Amino acid sequence: MLDAIFERFVKLSPVSVMVRGLMERVLNTEQLDSIFENHAKSQYTRELLFSSIVDLMSLVVCGIYPSVNAAYRAKASELNVSRTAVYDKLNGIELDVSAALLRETAASMTDVMEFLGDSPPKLLAPYQIRIIDGNCLAATDHRLEALKPYAAKALPGKSLVVLDPDLKMAIDVFPCEDGHAQERSLFESVLQRVKPGELWIADRNMCTQGFLFGICNASADFLVREHKTLPQEAISELEFQGDIETGSVFEQTVALTYEGSCLKVRRVVLRLKKVTRDGDWEIAILTSLPKTVASATDITQLYRERWSVETLFQIVTKNFEGEIQTLGYPKAALFSFCLALVSYNILAVVRRALGSVHGVGKIESSLSEFYLVDEIQGTYRGMTIACEPDNWSHLKALSLSQLADFLLDLAGRVNLKSFLKQPRSPKKKKPPLIVDSRHRHLSTARLLDQARQSP
Repeated sequence: MLDAIFERFVKLSPVSVMVRGLMERVLNTEQLDSIFENHAKSQYTRELLFSSIVDLMSLVVCGIYPSVNAAYRAKASELNVSRTAVYDKLNGIELDVSAALLRETAASMTDVMEFLGDSPPKLLAPYQIRIIDGNCLAATDHRLEALKPYAAKALPGKSLVVLDPDLKMAIDVFPCEDGHAQERSLFESVLQRVKPGELWIADRNMCTQGFLFGICNASADFLVREHKTLPQEAISELEFQGDIETGSVFEQTVALTYEGSCLKVRRVVLRLKKVTRDGDWEIAILTSLPKTVASATDITQLYRERWSVETLFQIVTKNFEGEIQTLGYPKAALFSFCLALVSYNILAVVRRALGSVHGVGKIESSLSEFYLVDEIQGTYRGMTIACEPDNWSHLKALSLSQLADFLLDLAGRVNLKSFLKQPRSPKKKKPPLIVDSRHRHLSTARLLDQARQSP
């Protein structure tokens, strides 16, 4: 039996209850500490558990508290350790642990999604599509002694993130402490994760012989934008395949050679009607997909899905605190970024539940992540204080189907109008600004009076 206070939060802010319930299940203490024990190599647990750090930092990443210090002050009595101990633990979290945190919690949330009703149609059944792209963390403050003498921006690291566009979830990450490292230095780690039946989509920075051949050697396929430096031999001439909204599509067969092996692939060229921001009139795409699976025009549409990973980065940057300026140590900065990806995945599960109840099309086109996160941030702290721990702990014992029913029930209570995007009218062309060097200031009241008096 749920108490009256909890029922009031269910009634007035079901979205916040959905997120809190998912966090209780996905970020439970046992699973988090198990991740640490299985993947930590040098760091160990003495007084502060890894699950306690995740609980603390999740409040900062989700914007519930404005800083690590503010979250520590709120949780100090529960943690029962010094502030220094918290920062020491945070600064030493190994990259394998941060990556495993995202990977294993994403697997748990994928299991939940299977019980949330019919999923949207796959982009290219039966392939499991993996979109990979790099992300460089924003510069941090110069708080560390090693950074103070320099005026240049301090980059705490970068990573390669793998997105499943069918689930709209980040399912894997490959972090790197060196902010100046080449993305290609991480390819060996990525290839170890490639599985048969997958289709890897990437930008031209990933277009190297070793990476493409490595994907094929793992019985998977690739769809990658061509890099101009990639050696290739044309086997056939370009042939017109049809027109799409953005231009004309052509195709030919080319041969790639690497370490004595030869691979024949399709080269699809899109000749654009409008130049890109980089000044390109053509986009060439290399793929190992057979023609029986996807036509040339299908290939161009699939490549456009690569931008969904850019949307992921935008949502994480704008709605979550995944790049905390005060965290100068690379391990701490990368951990907070991985935790922001976990938070994004929780939001993806909430979106799936809402789509099952209110319609996938409406959620995909109209739901605003900004209003959704704003509601959660505004409610979460008060909800945590007001509701008893027993209101959440029972969720751990629910089966996946019972948890899905719980989420779907809450999704049906959501007033969707509160979270829809505000439609915008088409942008009007602005006339050139009036520049008058003799008058550097204007009176708003006088200009409004002139506008009212003019015919």
